[in-house]
Amino acid sequence: MTQIISSEGCKPYDPFNPHAGQDQIYVQLVLSFVLGTFAFISFCFLRTRWKSLYAGRKQQNGTIDCLPDLPDSFFGWIPVLYNVTDEQVLKSAGLDAYVFLAFFKMSIKLFTTILIVTCIIVVPINSHFVWLPSPADVKDPRQEDRNISQILTENSFEYQYAPSVLSDENKNNLPDPTYLWAYAFFTYLFSGLAIYFLSAQTKSIIKVRQRYLGSQPNVKSRTFKLSGIPLEFRTEDKIKEMIESLEIGKVLNVTIARNLEKLDLLVKKRHRVLRLLEESLVVYQGKQNHMRRLENQNPTPIYEADGGNHNEEGHALLGNTNTADSEDLEPRITVSPQTLCRRNSKIDAIHFYEEELMDLDDEIRIARKEVYPTTPIAFVTMDSISASQIAVQTLLESSMNLTAKLAAAPTEILWYNTYRSRCNRMIRSWMITIFIFVLTIFWVVPVAALAGLIDLCSIQKVWPQLADVLTRHEILKSLVQTGLPTLIVSLLNLCAPFLYDFLSYKQGKISQVEIELSVISKNFFFIFFNVFLTFTVAGTATKFWSTLQDTLKDTTFLAFKLAGSVQEVAVFYLNFIILQGIGLTPLRLLEFGSMSLYPFFLMASKTPRDYAEFMQPPIFKYGFYLPSAIFIYILCIVYSILPVGYLILIAGIIYFINSYFTYKYQLLYAMDHYKHETGGAWPMICYRVHIGLGIFQIVMAGIIALKSQIYAAITIVPLIFFNIWYSYYFSRTHHPLMNFIALKSIQKEVNAFTGITDENIAPENIFQGVNRTLFSNSVEGKESQQFMNSNLTAP
Repeated sequence: MTQIISSEGCKPYDPFNPHAGQDQIYVQLVLSFVLGTFAFISFCFLRTRWKSLYAGRKQQNGTIDCLPDLPDSFFGWIPVLYNVTDEQVLKSAGLDAYVFLAFFKMSIKLFTTILIVTCIIVVPINSHFVWLPSPADVKDPRQEDRNISQILTENSFEYQYAPSVLSDENKNNLPDPTYLWAYAFFTYLFSGLAIYFLSAQTKSIIKVRQRYLGSQPNVKSRTFKLSGIPLEFRTEDKIKEMIESLEIGKVLNVTIARNLEKLDLLVKKRHRVLRLLEESLVVYQGKQNHMRRLENQNPTPIYEADGGNHNEEGHALLGNTNTADSEDLEPRITVSPQTLCRRNSKIDAIHFYEEELMDLDDEIRIARKEVYPTTPIAFVTMDSISASQIAVQTLLESSMNLTAKLAAAPTEILWYNTYRSRCNRMIRSWMITIFIFVLTIFWVVPVAALAGLIDLCSIQKVWPQLADVLTRHEILKSLVQTGLPTLIVSLLNLCAPFLYDFLSYKQGKISQVEIELSVISKNFFFIFFNVFLTFTVAGTATKFWSTLQDTLKDTTFLAFKLAGSVQEVAVFYLNFIILQGIGLTPLRLLEFGSMSLYPFFLMASKTPRDYAEFMQPPIFKYGFYLPSAIFIYILCIVYSILPVGYLILIAGIIYFINSYFTYKYQLLYAMDHYKHETGGAWPMICYRVHIGLGIFQIVMAGIIALKSQIYAAITIVPLIFFNIWYSYYFSRTHHPLMNFIALKSIQKEVNAFTGITDENIAPENIFQGVNRTLFSNSVEGKESQQFMNSNLTAP
């Protein structure tokens, strides 16, 4: 008989402990499966009925005709999406989307290979010498690892005695430890596989990137950003003379960024007044239509018989409205402008906004003719891509003040940040970085506190009847204690990227691509710190500071503590990956946020401009999704050899497969995105993968050392140093090719423009045609576009 809990005898739930209540996975599996299935079926049903949302990019973007049309059948779109080639992805979505999807394809190949090896060799070893969890029972029946963790937590200064304590107390229960040499071997093998797949994918991306960018002789490819210009050189002629004196090429155009803050404020004010005018016109038109319907229903005039006193607000709109019609209508929309000192301040809104708009237009015309102060930033357009590449790859000045970097597209430059000095941008960057670091550390407190609200003891105090029902039904109890905490933590963690995206715009970044990469870095740090370091290294969040103090006293403590607690939180991470891969990924495909907010945005759309903006496809931001994928990659590699590893690998493969199809569909058909065309996210992926490999190697060395196999643990130490060396090798060899274009690639692509024929188009040259087709509609039309603030020319 199930015992009913009481508030007096209730054991408090520690919401900061990630493995509290995480002793089974079937509840999380069922919850995620139900959520994911509902989202996927809903998407398949709504996809053909709501094409403005689920096929918005395909409908509105004319440059993606290379993509096949998806059939309207329920599941028929899946094989068509699968057959979309990399060339079509590159042509329609750009280089960044190609790099983003390449990471998921690489992860699927890597972890499928590791899973096969694990199931054939590692699983039998763990089953014989250690233990083997199953989906029905993932709880570790042994206590030795838990005892080790308790020893390390209760007396951190005696962690070095943990192996001897374990061997004295449980000597008869321990298996033959020679199997740990297999752990060391597979640490080398899986690290080698990860580096092999990463290196192969990197070389492939570099090859594609060099061909892709080397064959685009557009303004952006020939322009670089010059920063730190001294005051005496801030003229177009002097900058041109200085660059041409280097004899790297001919300068075609120089644009110095000027402080146009006054003009920006006027244009911003004009935009606000224009929207108010449009809203007034729409409301007035609605009243006109309403009055006409009333006239059709009742032929009796609605105005006074004498009709002599009409309000002056009935004047004709723009001089085109018939006076008789105006007399038949109610007074037009009125407004109370704050600038008027009259007591009778009610005037015609349309007339007022029209006059204000015309006054602003005159002010803007005058402001555009003014001469504004220069900033230390200029955009220099060369006559060739090679000249621009030479400028950014060389040291222009010995004082290090004058620096050259590749320029972003004119539409991606945040001109208001160019008004700030370099010192101002650095101070803002450091202040926001410190704020984000502090916020990341303390974010776990409100998240864990909210998770604790659904604890059975908390429910017992607030709603005793519900607590009794949950106690009688084990499935409901497990759902509350196992599934919902993980769901709440995951959903609340989804809010952090929106805050980081907002803060990145305030950090002083010059271009959209810098902000995108900054969000990726910040979001990964947030996830890695809160979901991994805080819970795994510290055991629980409340013990984080004591663990940090012990680590500072002896750095080897971190390795032993990590090894001692990593297996305790294995089920928590397994539930986390299951929820992400099976539950939340189909929910992203459904675009639940946009779908749920659709009625509210529709009601808030007052003007045709509002409705047109509302119907635009949502923006896909890589920084919101890539960090979670990298983190799950790290979890899969860290747990690949451990007993629960094969379950985490299966869940990880499901996550990467579902995510690949979800993001591929959104990038190609549903969502719009900034086409930076740099592939700058790949180096960030590689460096963080190497961090994950380092953690994997430290964990395995610590686990082996804690089980008294010191020599086997020592054999992993060279692998750690090799991983560090390879990361440095990557930064010296591959990373520059992800930032710049090799001059040889540029020359090869230029020759291809003049000598290409139908006979010499080889499969390896297919990207050349992709590049030219991709930019035929977009870049050629921008060839004459100058690097200048758009407020100087529009509206």
